[in-house]
Amino acid sequence: MHAHKPYTPKDYAGKLARYFINSPLTMILGITLLAIGYLSLMIMPREENPQMVVSGSTVIIALPGATAKEVENVIVRPLERKMKEVLGIEHIMGMAMDNVGIVNAAFYIGEEKEDSNLKVYDKIMQNADIFPENAMQPVIKPLDIDVDIPIVSVAFYAKDPSKMDDTRLYDAVKNLQHAINGLPNVAVTALKGGHKHQYNILVDLNKLSGYNLSLEQITQAVQALAYNVPAVKNRTTEGEIVIMGIKNAIESVRDVEDIIVAQYMGAPIHLRDVAKVEDGYDIQNFRSAAISARDGDTFTPAQEQVTLTISKLKGTNAVVIADEVKEALENFKPMLEKAGIKYSITRNDGERANEAVNELVFHLIISIVIIAILLVFVLGWRESLIVTFTVPAILAITLFIAYITGQTINRITLFAFLLSLGLLVDAAIIVIENIHRHFHSVESADMPKDDLLVEATDEIGPPTNIATFAIILTMVPMAFVGGMMGQFMKPIPANVPVALIASLFVAYIFTPYFAKRMMHRPDHAKHEGGHK
Repeated sequence: MHAHKPYTPKDYAGKLARYFINSPLTMILGITLLAIGYLSLMIMPREENPQMVVSGSTVIIALPGATAKEVENVIVRPLERKMKEVLGIEHIMGMAMDNVGIVNAAFYIGEEKEDSNLKVYDKIMQNADIFPENAMQPVIKPLDIDVDIPIVSVAFYAKDPSKMDDTRLYDAVKNLQHAINGLPNVAVTALKGGHKHQYNILVDLNKLSGYNLSLEQITQAVQALAYNVPAVKNRTTEGEIVIMGIKNAIESVRDVEDIIVAQYMGAPIHLRDVAKVEDGYDIQNFRSAAISARDGDTFTPAQEQVTLTISKLKGTNAVVIADEVKEALENFKPMLEKAGIKYSITRNDGERANEAVNELVFHLIISIVIIAILLVFVLGWRESLIVTFTVPAILAITLFIAYITGQTINRITLFAFLLSLGLLVDAAIIVIENIHRHFHSVESADMPKDDLLVEATDEIGPPTNIATFAIILTMVPMAFVGGMMGQFMKPIPANVPVALIASLFVAYIFTPYFAKRMMHRPDHAKHEGGHK
């Protein structure tokens, strides 16, 4: 009886199998992969849809006293020509009005936001001399889709509208807004609807003409005292510091009424002489929002509400932020109840994102179970268990790589996993099927178990590698799709190839390892009539 020569693997598949088949590190590696995959799933930011890179800028230049036609000729058109020189701008739209010109620039989808904004700023600052001397400093407002879209909206309304004045609801929510804005990773908060507190001056035009005054004089007189007067600091000859200041000039209706608007025959004319001053709300704001709340089986009639919207920073977890907002609202609930204010969360993208992720993870588990059951009937329960283990290991690697590359879990990311799920088990099934064939082959009866497993894995290495890379190549073109669709579908070409490459390594490392410990070779001697 001659000594069997150990099998020397020719492909990376066999080399990996040979190295890991008896290594004590293999089981540790498997546990580590599952652990990092689970941790990645738990700590990766969750959102409903992938965030897209959309950049643009709005440039506003005021030219006081100019007509719309003048603004078009000296502000808008020159600005449009200069903006056209900026690389990466897809659309430019200008608008001229009396006293002000506005130009909007939209960059191609995928252009980096910071670089795009910097290009626009540099171009305008370099060409500031093309605008008239009396034009005001350009205001550049970048478009920020990351923070402009809210993830949580909360509607606040009065328990009893008859007991709540127009500004009290707004003021109460304004204080709450400041607290929520301080939460971690909250980017922008905004209030929609409601009315701000202000003094309203109702001018009597008959009295105004009687004193031979104009509305412009009234406006200038009010504006002169409508802002805080800064303190004046100076130094005496003795080195002492003298600080002079006055309190805010307007603190009550009486202060507004006492404003002197003009002199008439040596006597001062106060605002109260020509107008009525009210402590009210911003009557010039005609925008409002209404809500109809459900109380049991009855609906309360529509009433005015104030909506607080909360946006998050890019790449942060919508679920965590939404939960923190809900917790903050619960903490403020006693104060709101005391003020006679109720609230309803009308939008919660964090909750929707969590539900979408959990539902797709559930479907992922169902798919793995179905694959396991099918393999039981085709190959056997031991082979089925081995292949089933490879799926969570592959997904764990993919999730970890997605996490370290700054991706988020969203519907498209999980769709990529579901899409690749049928492909992930291919390599493991091919390896286990070839091992099964060798185990039941009479020609392999005398081969040591380790050599048989390595040879079975090595045989299918080249065709499996080529088939897997061919599938990866079908995903590559998707990475070059432009526009909004390319941004939206980006997680598919980013994750499917990673999952397929991981499936090769997992199949070559773990399938022979588990096959050695779980699968048993049949007794070929019985089938050969006891001949050995």
